[in-house]
Amino acid sequence: MYFTDRGIEELEKRRGQEEVTFEWLAEQLRTFVDLNPDFEVPVERLATWLARLDDDEDED
Repeated sequence: MYFTDRGIEELEKRRGQEEVTFEWLAEQLRTFVDLNPDFEVPVERLATWLARLDDDEDED
């Protein structure tokens, strides 16, 4: 188990039954980066990865 899995498991346990929109998620990520600017690059990478999940790998 990676260290980050603990946070993911907590998120799933506490909020796993909730439904959210990507609009809501984007706003939470913006707020997080505003409060924690050192995490701007990893949050940007995560957001980009999520946005492109359905892209064909051949389109690179």
